[in-house]
Amino acid sequence: MKIAQTPDELATREQMLSMSGLEFMHAMLEGRVSGPVIAGVMNFALKSVEPKRVVFRGTPDTRHLNPMGGVHGGWYGTVLDSAFGCAVMTTLPRGSYYTTLEYKVNLTRALPMGMEVLAEATVSHAGRSTAVVAGEIRGREDGKLYATGTSTCLVMTPR
Repeated sequence: MKIAQTPDELATREQMLSMSGLEFMHAMLEGRVSGPVIAGVMNFALKSVEPKRVVFRGTPDTRHLNPMGGVHGGWYGTVLDSAFGCAVMTTLPRGSYYTTLEYKVNLTRALPMGMEVLAEATVSHAGRSTAVVAGEIRGREDGKLYATGTSTCLVMTPR
């Protein structure tokens, strides 16, 4: 996955809408279109893509700590929200896109800084106007559950 350094490096709206969501996600995984700038800031990247499911890998570092020295809850939320949206994207036909309506994250244990994790999201419902997705963050080496979450996305087509 190639990560954009500036917004100008992202796919255009026309490029995105010219592909199915699954085609777009494969293009991102293969580096034919850039991943979002936030992936570089938050230190995560797309690892795998299949219909209704994506996996990200990521590692929180010192930039992602809260004032008490723990990994900020926003890091968990950002990684899961990205996984949720990308999983939904895999279900969309050419010419459609999504936005997050809501998401909820439950932190189950403190994530040690520097630990690589896998964030997996799976779509349970992909309808004409909404999609529902769930996911989790697990340690890559220890397999422990660090967070779970759910999201509802709005599916749209340009006017």
